[in-house]
Amino acid sequence: MVYPLLRPLVFMLDAERAHGLTLAALKLMPGSSGPVEDRRLALRVAGLDFPNPVGLAAGFDKNAEVFRQVLELGFGFAEVGTLTPLPQAGNPRPRLFRLAEDRAVINRMGFNNEGLEAARQRLLKRDRRRGLLGVNIGANKDSADRIADYVIGVRAMAPLADYLTVNISSPNTPGLRALQDKGALDELLAAVLEARGSERPPIFLKLAPDLERQDIDDISALAIERKLDALIVSNTTISRPRLQSRHRDEAGGLSGAPLKQLALQRLRDFRSATGGQLPLIAAGGIENGVDAYDRIKAGASLVQIYSALVYQGPALARLITGELKGLLARDGFANVAQAIGSE
Repeated sequence: MVYPLLRPLVFMLDAERAHGLTLAALKLMPGSSGPVEDRRLALRVAGLDFPNPVGLAAGFDKNAEVFRQVLELGFGFAEVGTLTPLPQAGNPRPRLFRLAEDRAVINRMGFNNEGLEAARQRLLKRDRRRGLLGVNIGANKDSADRIADYVIGVRAMAPLADYLTVNISSPNTPGLRALQDKGALDELLAAVLEARGSERPPIFLKLAPDLERQDIDDISALAIERKLDALIVSNTTISRPRLQSRHRDEAGGLSGAPLKQLALQRLRDFRSATGGQLPLIAAGGIENGVDAYDRIKAGASLVQIYSALVYQGPALARLITGELKGLLARDGFANVAQAIGSE
Protein backbone atom coordinates (compact mmCIF):
# COMPACT_ATOMS: atom_id res chain seq x y z
CA MET A 1 0.00 0.00 0.00
CA VAL A 2 2.84 2.41 0.83
CA TYR A 3 5.24 1.55 -2.00
CA PRO A 4 3.38 3.38 -4.80
CA LEU A 5 3.75 6.56 -2.75
CA LEU A 6 7.46 5.97 -2.13
CA ARG A 7 8.38 4.82 -5.63
CA PRO A 8 8.78 8.31 -7.19
CA LEU A 9 11.25 9.16 -4.44
CA VAL A 10 13.11 5.86 -4.86
CA PHE A 11 13.31 6.40 -8.62
CA MET A 12 15.00 9.75 -8.09
CA LEU A 13 18.03 7.79 -6.86
CA ASP A 14 20.57 5.93 -8.94
CA ALA A 15 19.29 2.36 -9.33
CA GLU A 16 22.21 0.71 -7.56
CA ARG A 17 22.11 3.18 -4.67
CA ALA A 18 18.37 2.60 -4.31
CA HIS A 19 19.00 -1.14 -4.16
CA GLY A 20 21.53 -0.64 -1.39
CA LEU A 21 19.04 1.42 0.60
CA THR A 22 16.42 -1.30 0.09
CA LEU A 23 18.73 -3.88 1.61
CA ALA A 24 19.43 -1.54 4.53
CA ALA A 25 15.70 -1.04 5.10
CA LEU A 26 15.03 -4.79 5.02
CA LYS A 27 17.65 -5.36 7.71
CA LEU A 28 15.54 -3.18 10.00
CA MET A 29 12.31 -5.03 9.22
CA PRO A 30 10.78 -6.83 12.21
CA GLY A 31 9.77 -10.45 11.95
CA SER A 32 6.39 -11.18 10.40
CA SER A 33 4.38 -14.21 9.40
CA GLY A 34 6.98 -15.75 7.08
CA PRO A 35 6.35 -17.53 3.78
CA VAL A 36 2.80 -17.80 2.50
CA GLU A 37 1.60 -21.29 3.44
CA ASP A 38 -1.44 -22.86 1.84
CA ARG A 39 -2.13 -26.50 1.06
CA ARG A 40 -3.29 -25.54 -2.45
CA LEU A 41 0.08 -23.93 -3.21
CA ALA A 42 2.42 -26.33 -1.41
CA LEU A 43 4.38 -28.79 -3.51
CA ARG A 44 7.42 -31.04 -3.45
CA VAL A 45 10.19 -30.39 -5.98
CA ALA A 46 13.64 -32.02 -6.09
CA GLY A 47 12.97 -33.61 -2.72
CA LEU A 48 12.21 -30.27 -1.06
CA ASP A 49 8.87 -29.17 0.37
CA PHE A 50 7.98 -25.66 -0.85
CA PRO A 51 5.19 -23.85 1.01
CA ASN A 52 4.36 -21.99 -2.21
CA PRO A 53 5.91 -21.86 -5.70
CA VAL A 54 6.90 -18.16 -5.76
CA GLY A 55 10.59 -17.51 -5.12
CA LEU A 56 13.00 -14.60 -5.24
CA ALA A 57 15.65 -14.98 -7.92
CA ALA A 58 19.36 -14.55 -7.35
CA GLY A 59 20.80 -11.07 -7.78
CA PHE A 60 18.71 -9.28 -5.18
CA ASP A 61 20.52 -10.60 -2.10
CA LYS A 62 23.96 -11.15 -3.59
CA ASN A 63 25.81 -11.50 -0.29
CA ALA A 64 23.24 -13.41 1.78
CA GLU A 65 22.42 -10.40 3.96
CA VAL A 66 18.60 -10.34 4.02
CA PHE A 67 17.39 -13.85 3.18
CA ARG A 68 15.43 -14.10 6.44
CA GLN A 69 13.60 -10.86 5.72
CA VAL A 70 12.91 -11.89 2.12
CA LEU A 71 11.19 -15.07 3.28
CA GLU A 72 9.09 -13.03 5.67
CA LEU A 73 7.74 -11.09 2.67
CA GLY A 74 5.87 -14.28 1.75
CA PHE A 75 8.23 -15.92 -0.73
CA GLY A 76 8.16 -19.72 -0.78
CA PHE A 77 11.93 -19.75 -1.22
CA ALA A 78 14.81 -17.37 -1.82
CA GLU A 79 18.07 -17.63 -3.73
CA VAL A 80 21.19 -15.71 -2.72
CA GLY A 81 24.21 -14.88 -4.89
CA THR A 82 25.70 -15.10 -7.41
CA LEU A 83 28.72 -15.89 -5.22
CA THR A 84 32.26 -16.38 -6.52
CA PRO A 85 35.21 -17.94 -4.67
CA LEU A 86 37.02 -14.61 -4.33
CA PRO A 87 35.45 -11.21 -3.73
CA GLN A 88 35.19 -9.06 -6.83
CA ALA A 89 34.10 -5.52 -7.50
CA GLY A 90 32.24 -6.25 -10.73
CA ASN A 91 32.04 -3.93 -13.69
CA PRO A 92 32.45 -0.13 -13.51
CA ARG A 93 29.45 1.97 -12.52
CA PRO A 94 26.89 2.87 -13.72
CA ARG A 95 25.93 -0.76 -14.37
CA LEU A 96 22.28 -0.98 -13.34
CA PHE A 97 19.54 0.85 -15.25
CA ARG A 98 15.78 1.12 -14.79
CA LEU A 99 13.77 1.22 -18.00
CA ALA A 100 10.63 2.54 -16.35
CA GLU A 101 8.62 2.99 -19.55
CA ASP A 102 9.23 -0.69 -20.34
CA ARG A 103 8.93 -2.06 -16.77
CA ALA A 104 12.39 -3.47 -17.33
CA VAL A 105 15.96 -3.44 -16.03
CA ILE A 106 19.32 -3.69 -17.78
CA ASN A 107 22.29 -4.76 -15.69
CA ARG A 108 25.94 -5.41 -16.35
CA MET A 109 26.91 -5.94 -12.73
CA GLY A 110 29.54 -8.60 -13.41
CA PHE A 111 29.08 -10.87 -10.37
CA ASN A 112 29.98 -8.15 -7.86
CA ASN A 113 30.00 -9.83 -4.45
CA GLU A 114 31.96 -10.19 -1.21
CA GLY A 115 32.98 -13.77 -2.00
CA LEU A 116 32.01 -17.18 -0.70
CA GLU A 117 33.55 -16.89 2.74
CA ALA A 118 31.70 -13.72 3.74
CA ALA A 119 28.38 -15.29 2.73
CA ARG A 120 29.28 -18.59 4.36
CA GLN A 121 29.75 -16.89 7.72
CA ARG A 122 26.26 -15.40 7.47
CA LEU A 123 24.69 -18.68 6.41
CA LEU A 124 26.25 -20.51 9.34
CA LYS A 125 23.85 -18.51 11.55
CA ARG A 126 20.78 -19.37 9.50
CA ASP A 127 17.78 -21.06 11.09
CA ARG A 128 16.86 -23.63 8.42
CA ARG A 129 13.39 -24.02 9.88
CA ARG A 130 12.43 -20.53 8.70
CA GLY A 131 12.32 -21.28 4.98
CA LEU A 132 14.05 -22.73 1.94
CA LEU A 133 17.22 -21.10 0.65
CA GLY A 134 19.18 -21.68 -2.52
CA VAL A 135 22.74 -20.53 -3.17
CA ASN A 136 23.69 -19.41 -6.67
CA ILE A 137 27.36 -19.93 -7.51
CA GLY A 138 29.57 -18.61 -10.29
CA ALA A 139 33.16 -18.13 -11.40
CA ASN A 140 35.51 -15.21 -10.92
CA LYS A 141 36.02 -13.09 -14.03
CA ASP A 142 39.81 -13.56 -14.10
CA SER A 143 39.83 -17.22 -13.03
CA ALA A 144 42.26 -19.47 -14.89
CA ASP A 145 40.00 -22.50 -14.24
CA ARG A 146 36.32 -21.68 -14.07
CA ILE A 147 35.21 -25.25 -13.49
CA ALA A 148 37.46 -25.30 -10.41
CA ASP A 149 35.67 -22.15 -9.20
CA TYR A 150 32.32 -23.92 -9.35
CA VAL A 151 33.76 -26.89 -7.49
CA ILE A 152 35.00 -24.56 -4.74
CA GLY A 153 31.53 -23.00 -4.53
CA VAL A 154 29.76 -26.34 -4.31
CA ARG A 155 32.06 -27.64 -1.59
CA ALA A 156 31.70 -24.46 0.46
CA MET A 157 27.92 -24.19 0.21
CA ALA A 158 26.67 -27.78 0.01
CA PRO A 159 26.42 -28.11 3.83
CA LEU A 160 24.50 -24.83 4.14
CA ALA A 161 22.12 -24.59 1.18
CA ASP A 162 18.80 -26.32 0.57
CA TYR A 163 19.76 -26.34 -3.11
CA LEU A 164 22.61 -25.04 -5.26
CA THR A 165 22.24 -23.19 -8.57
CA VAL A 166 25.06 -23.40 -11.09
CA ASN A 167 24.92 -20.10 -12.97
CA ILE A 168 26.50 -20.36 -16.42
CA SER A 169 24.16 -17.92 -18.12
CA SER A 170 25.10 -14.41 -17.04
CA PRO A 171 26.00 -12.29 -20.08
CA ASN A 172 28.19 -10.00 -17.96
CA THR A 173 31.20 -12.27 -17.37
CA PRO A 174 33.04 -12.66 -20.69
CA GLY A 175 33.05 -16.22 -21.95
CA LEU A 176 30.84 -17.60 -19.18
CA ARG A 177 28.00 -18.63 -21.49
CA ALA A 178 30.46 -20.83 -23.40
CA LEU A 179 30.00 -23.28 -20.52
CA GLN A 180 26.55 -23.98 -21.99
CA ASP A 181 28.28 -25.72 -24.93
CA LYS A 182 27.83 -29.48 -24.83
CA GLY A 183 31.40 -30.61 -24.11
CA ALA A 184 32.17 -27.87 -21.57
CA LEU A 185 28.84 -28.38 -19.82
CA ASP A 186 29.34 -32.11 -19.48
CA GLU A 187 32.75 -31.55 -17.90
CA LEU A 188 31.33 -28.92 -15.55
CA LEU A 189 28.38 -31.03 -14.43
CA ALA A 190 30.55 -34.06 -13.76
CA ALA A 191 32.84 -31.96 -11.54
CA VAL A 192 29.97 -30.24 -9.71
CA LEU A 193 28.06 -33.43 -8.99
CA GLU A 194 31.17 -35.11 -7.64
CA ALA A 195 32.02 -32.09 -5.47
CA ARG A 196 28.72 -31.92 -3.57
CA GLY A 197 29.73 -35.03 -1.60
CA SER A 198 27.69 -36.57 1.17
CA GLU A 199 25.55 -33.46 1.75
CA ARG A 200 24.00 -33.96 -1.71
CA PRO A 201 21.80 -30.86 -1.96
CA PRO A 202 19.80 -30.67 -5.19
CA ILE A 203 21.68 -29.09 -8.12
CA PHE A 204 19.83 -26.65 -10.38
CA LEU A 205 21.25 -25.25 -13.63
CA LYS A 206 20.44 -21.67 -14.66
CA LEU A 207 20.26 -21.11 -18.41
CA ALA A 208 20.14 -18.22 -20.85
CA PRO A 209 17.07 -17.47 -22.99
CA ASP A 210 19.33 -16.82 -25.99
CA LEU A 211 19.76 -20.45 -26.99
CA GLU A 212 19.30 -22.21 -30.32
CA ARG A 213 17.22 -25.35 -30.66
CA GLN A 214 20.27 -27.62 -30.84
CA ASP A 215 21.61 -26.07 -27.62
CA ILE A 216 18.31 -26.73 -25.89
CA ASP A 217 18.30 -30.36 -27.01
CA ASP A 218 21.94 -30.91 -25.99
CA ILE A 219 21.52 -29.28 -22.58
CA SER A 220 18.31 -31.20 -21.89
CA ALA A 221 19.91 -34.52 -22.79
CA LEU A 222 22.92 -33.84 -20.58
CA ALA A 223 20.77 -32.68 -17.66
CA ILE A 224 18.75 -35.89 -17.83
CA GLU A 225 21.84 -38.07 -18.25
CA ARG A 226 23.61 -36.40 -15.33
CA LYS A 227 20.43 -36.53 -13.22
CA LEU A 228 20.27 -32.84 -12.43
CA ASP A 229 17.46 -31.86 -10.12
CA ALA A 230 15.99 -28.89 -12.03
CA LEU A 231 16.61 -26.31 -14.76
CA ILE A 232 16.01 -22.58 -14.23
CA VAL A 233 14.68 -20.99 -17.42
CA SER A 234 15.84 -18.29 -17.81
CA ASN A 235 18.42 -15.62 -17.04
CA THR A 236 18.54 -12.15 -18.64
CA THR A 237 18.69 -11.70 -22.41
CA ILE A 238 21.22 -9.94 -24.62
CA SER A 239 18.53 -9.49 -27.28
CA ARG A 240 16.70 -6.17 -27.55
CA PRO A 241 13.02 -6.15 -28.41
CA ARG A 242 11.40 -2.79 -29.13
CA LEU A 243 12.03 -0.60 -26.06
CA GLN A 244 11.02 2.95 -25.19
CA SER A 245 13.44 3.97 -22.43
CA ARG A 246 16.45 6.18 -23.04
CA HIS A 247 18.54 3.40 -21.51
CA ARG A 248 17.47 0.88 -24.15
CA ASP A 249 20.91 0.72 -25.79
CA GLU A 250 22.90 0.10 -22.61
CA ALA A 251 25.03 -3.05 -22.68
CA GLY A 252 24.12 -5.90 -20.36
CA GLY A 253 21.33 -8.34 -19.64
CA LEU A 254 17.72 -7.23 -20.07
CA SER A 255 15.10 -8.41 -17.58
CA GLY A 256 11.54 -7.50 -16.74
CA ALA A 257 8.38 -7.29 -18.85
CA PRO A 258 10.06 -7.32 -22.31
CA LEU A 259 11.57 -10.73 -21.50
CA LYS A 260 8.15 -12.27 -20.79
CA GLN A 261 7.36 -13.90 -24.13
CA LEU A 262 10.92 -15.05 -24.85
CA ALA A 263 11.25 -16.67 -21.42
CA LEU A 264 7.84 -18.32 -21.75
CA GLN A 265 8.76 -19.75 -25.15
CA ARG A 266 12.10 -21.01 -23.86
CA LEU A 267 10.30 -22.70 -20.98
CA ARG A 268 8.03 -24.47 -23.48
CA ASP A 269 11.09 -25.47 -25.51
CA PHE A 270 12.77 -27.05 -22.49
CA ARG A 271 9.53 -28.74 -21.44
CA SER A 272 9.37 -30.32 -24.88
CA ALA A 273 13.06 -31.24 -24.97
CA THR A 274 13.06 -32.83 -21.52
CA GLY A 275 9.73 -34.59 -21.98
CA GLY A 276 8.76 -33.59 -18.47
CA GLN A 277 11.58 -35.67 -16.98
CA LEU A 278 13.07 -32.71 -15.06
CA PRO A 279 11.44 -30.05 -12.92
CA LEU A 280 11.60 -26.61 -14.51
CA ILE A 281 11.76 -23.29 -12.68
CA ALA A 282 10.54 -20.27 -14.62
CA ALA A 283 12.06 -16.81 -14.42
CA GLY A 284 11.95 -13.73 -16.60
CA GLY A 285 9.16 -11.18 -16.98
CA ILE A 286 6.85 -12.56 -14.30
CA GLU A 287 4.87 -9.62 -12.89
CA ASN A 288 1.65 -11.03 -11.49
CA GLY A 289 -0.37 -14.14 -10.74
CA VAL A 290 -1.46 -14.57 -14.36
CA ASP A 291 2.16 -14.61 -15.52
CA ALA A 292 3.09 -17.12 -12.84
CA TYR A 293 0.09 -19.29 -13.72
CA ASP A 294 0.99 -19.20 -17.42
CA ARG A 295 4.48 -20.51 -16.59
CA ILE A 296 3.08 -23.24 -14.37
CA LYS A 297 0.65 -24.38 -17.06
CA ALA A 298 3.56 -24.34 -19.53
CA GLY A 299 5.48 -26.77 -17.33
CA ALA A 300 7.13 -24.85 -14.50
CA SER A 301 6.97 -26.31 -11.02
CA LEU A 302 8.26 -23.09 -9.44
CA VAL A 303 8.64 -19.47 -10.51
CA GLN A 304 11.12 -16.75 -9.56
CA ILE A 305 10.75 -12.98 -9.66
CA TYR A 306 13.07 -10.03 -9.22
CA SER A 307 12.73 -7.10 -11.65
CA ALA A 308 9.00 -6.76 -11.02
CA LEU A 309 9.79 -5.93 -7.38
CA VAL A 310 11.44 -2.73 -8.57
CA TYR A 311 8.12 -1.52 -9.97
CA GLN A 312 5.59 -3.15 -7.66
CA GLY A 313 7.30 -3.33 -4.30
CA PRO A 314 7.66 -5.81 -1.44
CA ALA A 315 4.05 -7.00 -1.31
CA LEU A 316 4.39 -8.72 -4.69
CA ALA A 317 4.94 -12.28 -3.44
CA ARG A 318 1.73 -12.17 -1.39
CA LEU A 319 -0.19 -10.62 -4.30
CA ILE A 320 0.98 -13.33 -6.71
CA THR A 321 0.21 -16.19 -4.35
CA GLY A 322 -3.24 -14.76 -3.71
CA GLU A 323 -3.95 -14.48 -7.42
CA LEU A 324 -2.65 -18.00 -8.00
CA LYS A 325 -5.13 -19.45 -5.53
CA GLY A 326 -7.98 -17.74 -7.34
CA LEU A 327 -6.82 -18.95 -10.76
CA LEU A 328 -6.44 -22.55 -9.56
CA ALA A 329 -9.95 -22.48 -8.09
CA ARG A 330 -11.37 -20.94 -11.28
CA ASP A 331 -9.96 -23.79 -13.38
CA GLY A 332 -10.92 -26.56 -10.98
CA PHE A 333 -7.43 -27.52 -9.77
CA ALA A 334 -7.27 -28.69 -6.17
CA ASN A 335 -3.61 -27.73 -5.93
CA VAL A 336 -0.81 -26.18 -7.95
CA ALA A 337 0.81 -29.52 -8.76
CA GLN A 338 -2.25 -30.49 -10.83
CA ALA A 339 -1.79 -27.39 -13.02
CA ILE A 340 1.86 -28.03 -13.98
CA GLY A 341 2.11 -28.61 -17.73
CA SER A 342 -1.66 -28.49 -18.20
CA GLU A 343 -1.78 -26.06 -21.14
